[in-house]
Amino acid sequence: MSRPLRYTVILALTTAATVLAAAGGWRYARASAPVSGPIILISIDTLRADRLPAYGYAAVRTPAIDLLAADGVVFERAYAHVPLTLPSHATLLTGRLPEDTGVHGDDDIMDRGKGAPGASDVRTLPQMLRDRGYATAAVVSTTLLRGDTGLAQGFSKYDDDILAAPLPRIGVERVRDGAQSEAIAEKWLDASGASRSFLFLQLNDAHAPNAGYDAAVASADAVIGRLVRFLKSHQLYDRSTIILLSDHGEGLGQGGESEHGLLLDEATLHVPLIVKQESNVDAGRRVKDIVQLIDIAPTALDLVKAPRAAGLRGRSLKPLLEGSGSLPPASVPAESQYAKDRFGWSRLAAAIDEHGIAARVDAPPGLPIVDPRERVALVERVRRAESRAADRRWIESVALMQEVVRAEPEMARLWMQLASYASITGGHDVALDAYRHAIDLEPADPGGYLGAASMLLKQQKLREAAAQAAIAVDVAADGTAEADGHELLARIAAARHDADAARAEAALAQQAAPKRPVTAFIEGRLLYDQNRFADAVAPFETALAAARESNVTMADLHYLAGDTYVRVNRSRDAEAQFEAEIDAAPWSVRARAALASLYRSTDRADAADRAIEGMTRAVPTPESYQLAAKLLTQSGNRRQADVVRAEARRVFAK
Repeated sequence: MSRPLRYTVILALTTAATVLAAAGGWRYARASAPVSGPIILISIDTLRADRLPAYGYAAVRTPAIDLLAADGVVFERAYAHVPLTLPSHATLLTGRLPEDTGVHGDDDIMDRGKGAPGASDVRTLPQMLRDRGYATAAVVSTTLLRGDTGLAQGFSKYDDDILAAPLPRIGVERVRDGAQSEAIAEKWLDASGASRSFLFLQLNDAHAPNAGYDAAVASADAVIGRLVRFLKSHQLYDRSTIILLSDHGEGLGQGGESEHGLLLDEATLHVPLIVKQESNVDAGRRVKDIVQLIDIAPTALDLVKAPRAAGLRGRSLKPLLEGSGSLPPASVPAESQYAKDRFGWSRLAAAIDEHGIAARVDAPPGLPIVDPRERVALVERVRRAESRAADRRWIESVALMQEVVRAEPEMARLWMQLASYASITGGHDVALDAYRHAIDLEPADPGGYLGAASMLLKQQKLREAAAQAAIAVDVAADGTAEADGHELLARIAAARHDADAARAEAALAQQAAPKRPVTAFIEGRLLYDQNRFADAVAPFETALAAARESNVTMADLHYLAGDTYVRVNRSRDAEAQFEAEIDAAPWSVRARAALASLYRSTDRADAADRAIEGMTRAVPTPESYQLAAKLLTQSGNRRQADVVRAEARRVFAK
């Protein structure tokens, strides 16, 4: 080989080596450097993967999510572990399973652990990021994720201040419009700076039944679009790592389930997962590997080069994001205790792998097996009753629950649910009969006796009421139930004008539940019944202060305090107490009527008319319409009273 040729070859090899080294160095640097911009985790409640265009669905437009999918990595087979909001988010933010967090249902608390050893020591993703110097914030849109569930651990800011609508649904979580939550998130991002920040934004907009589902998904996408525009206008979009996902899906009729929580199937467990990385690297990649929500926490930690925390169950998805490697096949665990917690049936468990979802009944040895999958129709009927009750359609909810107990007469908790709805409608006989059925089925449960005693008290059958309340005390297995029984006995004794017995029972109630101000309440009630209203103010105010400090709710406390204030000409204080009673018990007709009368007596006729109209909307029962007509007649508005009576005949026609 000639010298010039040899020189040319050497030069070419040197150049190639330099290029390869540079390329390798760039790849190493890219793989090794932690993300420098914000990490934004977006959870859209109840969003099914298969109802997004990014996953092949064509009946709805989601331009914002489509943009994230085009600029990011789409995981085609991501799965949740629980088809319920709180436990699913607990797995997401801890990288641990429900057995570790102790959160299996929407009523559990992560701090308390619910029997899971060491659950109070579970560290959350924001805690671990904050240890690395990250500013952390969360903005949630449902009270199911309120801070005292334990999810607020590690967040410097946790915005769960969700104001109720003027007429919120009853018995369901309260939610905030996604646009409001997104606006709060924008302010925090603007103030926190461009780097070393972690934002968790939870939206509830996709939570809608059947026909309105696609529109709800489009609404959620519009909120995402606002956030993307904000990030771009502040030169943050390219610098941000955005993780978009859902906590679970929605049945929409698949398997017979319209909502979620009961079944473990593709409709409720398959969720979207899109990761837009910093600088939009690896844009357009689609990953077919099975991944899970507990993978998010270790992935985020890996992206910021934080050491892996002990106890994490998930795996970092970084090799899949970069296309630099693969992960061994995973079997994703899933569970549902909804049927067990709500109906006393067996729980469901599932394993998810490349072959699909294999669900099974998971009943402890020795206990009867009741397969929830065979009871879907019954659950759906109960949910319809609950939905009617949430919308204050009490008469319909009672009728539906009567159908339920005819079909399933051996379940005490269904009779109890019927009784609670019937008591609101004023159907005391129906409620009492339902409580007695519950007692026959579960004679060791004090709840049935307490409910029966309450109905008998309302019917002024005081001797029978006292007998039922006394049994409740005898069978009570904890201090709360014991306190409930003694408090009810105190109320019954007060109704019988037996002051000594009332005080004695009140003292026993407060001994069983020291934070409940029963003695002060009963003292005020005794004075109130004697028309000694000025004297009743002090004990009622003592009870109000104690209840406020202990965050305790006592039936009738605000109403009786309000009526006492009326009698001593403290109208402003009375108004506040009537409003507090309505907030605690939205179905309280007499509190609403008292507020309307107060407005009238203080020359606020328009406010009084609105309150009367609101009473029939908030509590559409024969009792509320009858009382509304009476109040309108007393105020001289006979024409409107006739209109209300005519509407009542139409609404309650049989």
